[in-house]
Amino acid sequence: MKTITVAKGDGIGPEIMDATLKIILAAGAQINIEEIEVGEKVYLSGNTAGIAKESWDTIRRNKVFLKAPITTPQGGGYKSLNVTTRKFLGLYANVRPCTSLHPFVQTKHPKMDIVIIRENEEDLYAGIEHQQTDEVVQCLKLISRPGCEKIVRYAFEYAKQYGRKKVTCFTKDNIMKQTDGLFHKVFDEIAAEYPEIENEHWIIDIGAAKMADTPEAFDVIVMPNLYGDVLSDVAAQITGSVGLAGSSNIGEECAMFEAIHGSAPRRAGQNVANPSGLLQGAIMMLTHIGQSEIAEKVQNAWLKTIEEGIHTYDLYKDGTSSRLVGTDEFADAVISNLGKKPGTLQSVHYEHDKQIVIPPYKRREPAHKELVGVDLFVHWQGTNPDVLAEAMKTIQFPDVVLTMITNRGIKVWPEGFSETFCTDHWRCRFKHVTTGKAIDKNDIILLLSAAQKAGIDIVKTENLYTFNGVDAYSLGQGQ
Repeated sequence: MKTITVAKGDGIGPEIMDATLKIILAAGAQINIEEIEVGEKVYLSGNTAGIAKESWDTIRRNKVFLKAPITTPQGGGYKSLNVTTRKFLGLYANVRPCTSLHPFVQTKHPKMDIVIIRENEEDLYAGIEHQQTDEVVQCLKLISRPGCEKIVRYAFEYAKQYGRKKVTCFTKDNIMKQTDGLFHKVFDEIAAEYPEIENEHWIIDIGAAKMADTPEAFDVIVMPNLYGDVLSDVAAQITGSVGLAGSSNIGEECAMFEAIHGSAPRRAGQNVANPSGLLQGAIMMLTHIGQSEIAEKVQNAWLKTIEEGIHTYDLYKDGTSSRLVGTDEFADAVISNLGKKPGTLQSVHYEHDKQIVIPPYKRREPAHKELVGVDLFVHWQGTNPDVLAEAMKTIQFPDVVLTMITNRGIKVWPEGFSETFCTDHWRCRFKHVTTGKAIDKNDIILLLSAAQKAGIDIVKTENLYTFNGVDAYSLGQGQ
């Protein structure tokens, strides 16, 4: 008997959670339930996190969290509880299976059967943002080697455990050579350890187009956080409906299971919502806690119900569906099919009761790190970069000089184009007059001090390093 934490959430959450629990308990799930309150009521009570400390304690004690959708109040000051939960609990892997239910659920992709594995803790979802000038706001994209290694290895271990044949990586490393470049590099390193599994890399834009057009070309796809968030919803929708998709969020100690859709407050309290997404999350939960036989029984009964045309309003279609039902009636129909298997759709058989365990990250020997320059970001409301360059040259000194100015990444000095539109946010790069020679942090202090005296508004600095002699910073576009 496993104790799990349950949150019924907001909007349609309580209805679909009641239906989901009713089904899995009828199937024989060996669980005890501890319920907590999260979401809108907690937010509006003055708790900007949307969850109380005591609820965190319950989740951490039980290690398994089944959560219905919640509503985050509009307006500033409220953080996404989903993002917070994933990061606080170290839930590094988001797993979203997307399988066609053709011909019983309408789709243009009847052969689609892919699993998207999304990194869950970093990337732009670090949420580190700053306004730096009147015209420019920045968001920091953080990609770490430990984060890349964990998610990529999880993807290959998942493929190995579930008999998948290929793992594909999507990045944009032709543009973001440092961040996405690291993700791609780690993918190639780890793929070499799994020679029995085919691997490939696609640039995210053409990869997304290919997935939307020919999803049967893919099997398991692993991606950084933002790409995975967007494309897993696209994948779920083109299988037939986002409302049918569940997801698991897996960490080294804890796990969270949920539907991928929102709380749909306009449908709340009407007994019309489809519980399938949350039920799919609960099925993944059952396999996670070692109750694969129960998970298999529920999944096959659900497939049988879909196949029989017993559909809620979101799936109901004349000529395909046989009966329009509400939330409760759909749950009853699934329960009546427990022990049965679908006739047309592929029945499932879960052979594995083991959780996928990733070995702890092993930190490598530190590289030789050398400071070779600094980027000073300047708030300046002029429009002629040549004028700014002359001002910045007044703060340089004989060994450390201005070498480049960019605006929104594009080189505007020296030899910029007059056609380039410039904002009030400028990157001014200073390096030693001898290419590749180190500077020290006292040089940066001298530059900042001189800028202060000259009335130049420095809003940010970024040190430029080499690691083992390799430049670890981007060039200006056009440089």
